[in-house]
Amino acid sequence: MVNLPVPAYDFGVPHGFVGAVPLGCRVLVPWRGELAVGLVVGEGDPRSGHRLREAIHVLDDPACPWVPPATVQGITNWAHDARIPAGLIWGDLLGVGWDAAYTHMVRAVEGADLQAFARKVPTGRWTDAGAFAPVLLDAIREQGLLEERFTVQPRTKTVVEARSLEDVPPAARLNAVIQAVPEHPARLTPKQAQAVAWLAEHGPCDTLSGWARAAGVSNAVVTAALNAGGAEYVRVESTPPAAWTWLQGNGPTDTYAAWANGASLDGVPLSSTQAGTLALRGWADTVDVPAPPPALPEPCPLAVNPDLPDRLPEGERWRLHGGRAATRFGVLAPRIGRLLTQGRGVLLLAPDAATLRRAWDGLSGLAAACGTRAVQVSGTLSPAQREHTWELVRTDEARLVIGSGHALAAPLHDPALIVVLEEASDAHKLLSGSRAFLPDVAARIAAAHDAALASVGTAPAAETVPWPGAVLPPPRTRLHVVDYANPPEQPQLGPLSGVQHKQGDMGYPISHDLARVLRQVQERGRQAVLLAPRRGYSALLRCPTCEHTPHCRNCDVPLRFHQETRQLTCHQCGYHEGIPDRCDNCGDRMWRARGPGTEWIAQEVGKLLPGFPVYRLDKDRQDDLSPLSAGEPGVVVGTQLLLSHEPPPNLALIGVTLADTWLNVSDFRASERYHRLLRQLAEWHPTRAPMLLVQTFQADHPALKVMVEHQGVLAYPAAEERARQALGYPPHARLAQIEVTAREAKKAQAAAQELADALHGAGATAQEVLGPAPSPVARLRGVYPYHLFLRARHDARLGELLRVLDTRTWKARVRVDVNPRGGL
Repeated sequence: MVNLPVPAYDFGVPHGFVGAVPLGCRVLVPWRGELAVGLVVGEGDPRSGHRLREAIHVLDDPACPWVPPATVQGITNWAHDARIPAGLIWGDLLGVGWDAAYTHMVRAVEGADLQAFARKVPTGRWTDAGAFAPVLLDAIREQGLLEERFTVQPRTKTVVEARSLEDVPPAARLNAVIQAVPEHPARLTPKQAQAVAWLAEHGPCDTLSGWARAAGVSNAVVTAALNAGGAEYVRVESTPPAAWTWLQGNGPTDTYAAWANGASLDGVPLSSTQAGTLALRGWADTVDVPAPPPALPEPCPLAVNPDLPDRLPEGERWRLHGGRAATRFGVLAPRIGRLLTQGRGVLLLAPDAATLRRAWDGLSGLAAACGTRAVQVSGTLSPAQREHTWELVRTDEARLVIGSGHALAAPLHDPALIVVLEEASDAHKLLSGSRAFLPDVAARIAAAHDAALASVGTAPAAETVPWPGAVLPPPRTRLHVVDYANPPEQPQLGPLSGVQHKQGDMGYPISHDLARVLRQVQERGRQAVLLAPRRGYSALLRCPTCEHTPHCRNCDVPLRFHQETRQLTCHQCGYHEGIPDRCDNCGDRMWRARGPGTEWIAQEVGKLLPGFPVYRLDKDRQDDLSPLSAGEPGVVVGTQLLLSHEPPPNLALIGVTLADTWLNVSDFRASERYHRLLRQLAEWHPTRAPMLLVQTFQADHPALKVMVEHQGVLAYPAAEERARQALGYPPHARLAQIEVTAREAKKAQAAAQELADALHGAGATAQEVLGPAPSPVARLRGVYPYHLFLRARHDARLGELLRVLDTRTWKARVRVDVNPRGGL
């Protein structure tokens, strides 16, 4: 399998290779005229071996594969069942190892004449393969006329190193000096004899002029004395330059500039140009040396007690939810500590950078206490850091891995536990490529290793409610709800409003309750966070006369209004245009903004709290929040991107400006997502309980009511799980979305209907096939998507239905998304 969106292909065994299939090892294979790194994911059909190209070289020791064989089997089986090309999922999950560093030497086999291939071809002597075109080598290789040798190269870096005195060229190491001969010639004049006598007593001298000045004679006298044989030039060992002495004692250095700076700081004047000149004269060399291991994230001090009793359930699957993150990690620590002490591996899978950071802060210090090491595996590391981390895990120096989806393929020795943090988070869903939902892949890997699978987070997903588990009390919450759907009959709205407000007047997009609390925040010098439903100024502009709304040219969605740029932008494809002067439909010059975003709300807060700092944090604009982090007062308005940052230390208020945005989505998981967001906001600050003020038109929604009534974290997910059981949705069914797209709507509809007919013809029932139906966004990036949903009792039945897709070719693009997230 190569790192491309293609299935795995069969290759022959490398020439001379003896042993079992090196499952999980990387190999070099011929691919489109060049050599590519591939991963061995299984054994091919030996009956077709005579038709295969041979793999060229095995890069890894089969005794220590790049990826554990059980992990390979788990991921490959998931890809097969999800109808995903193996290369697509491996390209998503394996973030290190695709670029192998090696020297490649070639020569012709004995007696082979390769002149028919090209004018410049390999000979019988080993030659660097870089001297020949890859396509030429592949053609010779295919005929079996090429011998190849590969040597893995360690990571190196170039440094400036002082040469030893013996290796310095004599021209640089020896100086020509003038010294007197032992016996003076008789033909010297008195002045010449005087100069030679001085030289014999005080010499030698570097130059004729220096000799003349010291001896008190003219340059002509010493020149004549030299020509008469009274003195001679000889080469003597010179004193090494002070800069060379410094480099020998303090080097090597990374650059000439570093050499010059270091020497100058120690009192040896040296410029970068002078350092380069010394190197040209032979006093120093630039050499490649093994690079030191890159710096990795340092473990945090031990913040949990691994010696507490382990009260978590045993078994293949269990869960832990509730409390705050630090409390959950404290309960989890004894189980992880026990497994690490036994020499087994533990993997924690985080959906986003914020969760990963909190897990690292809470649990990384546990590894050292258990005699091992903790490492991070994520895309935020540099390639060198990822490679070094991988080697630490492969060599069993690190047994605690905390990371993103890249960590799922980590070569842990004897993994005993895989912990999925915030298992219901949509951030676990890859939005492109394989579209894998990582907890599903983690479950396959855990089963392949016979390891336990745990879900740990704020609130359980409906899918994990039936698991045995532990539930911690939720953090203390101060919640106030502004119900826009029920205007007050009296002038006063709740304990926060004033009597000066008119009957039924609630304020929008900032309610009077929220405005009053924001004023208190300003008066007391505290901090507040307002969560907006979207970025930009407003969801759309609408003509007040004819209700016309400008739409995207490529997608059937309204254009979002951005006030700062004075443009209308499509948040699906990126198309943007200026604000039209007139309505395209009726010619009216007036526009009315609808659906406030971060820009609108930040503007309203600025009007409400003049002089008070207001910050924005969304995809379009990310202000510097360091003053807030330092404790200064202010208000930050942002999208859910806020949750990826640490909360301000003096946070007094969290306002959800329009909670219904998370509910008004065509997704059966919308209410669960909304409830989890409220729970995350309630525990966002690690120590404080800021007021949580929610503005909504659906104040009676159960996802919010359980919070108002201070029920436990299991209350709403358990009710949601019961509702899904009655409706036949996960976890009581398996879902797959089939997306059929074409440039023409009729073509996409016909292909989707043909696919639905094929499914019904293969025995699918009306309960198993939902659709086809056009996407809620009828046109997206210039294509028309149609959706079918498959709903099966279990994975085996879902696989049977998906196999229908392989029975023929379809007249449109077909894409499968197993366990879809984020909308129908």
